[in-house]
Amino acid sequence: MYTVKEVSKLLDLTEHTVRFYTDKGLVPSLQRDKNNNRVFNDASIHWLTGAKRLKKSGMSVEDIKKYVDLCLEGGSTIQERYEMIQKQKEAVLAELEEVKLMAEFITNKEKHYRDIINEVIPDDTNPVNWGKDKVTNTSCPLAEGEMPDKK
Repeated sequence: MYTVKEVSKLLDLTEHTVRFYTDKGLVPSLQRDKNNNRVFNDASIHWLTGAKRLKKSGMSVEDIKKYVDLCLEGGSTIQERYEMIQKQKEAVLAELEEVKLMAEFITNKEKHYRDIINEVIPDDTNPVNWGKDKVTNTSCPLAEGEMPDKK
């Protein structure tokens, strides 16, 4: 049996998160000792590990609770659990594509600065220095002549 503190270290979760997950019903195998303190067995660790991974994938606590409840209902819920996982997979893959675009942007920006530092190109990164006749830094959206909407 493990304490909240031991589980938090074991799973790299805060003690607060461990308590929160148990309070939300994400650990159906949770037990209590004679002093009403939470104690965790191996099954509890498995439930917490699953909850942690689903949360890291972006699933809401409410959806994780629904998933846990479906697991407890048994094999008749396989299709519904599959659909939940498939939906989360699509969300994760969409987020991955967005992160890839951000990585490409920041990589290009870093290369641009490296070229300036190495005096391959002049410094065109400061909008204060941009003139109408000057070719500007195309790695910045404002460089394309579009000003942000004033609101």
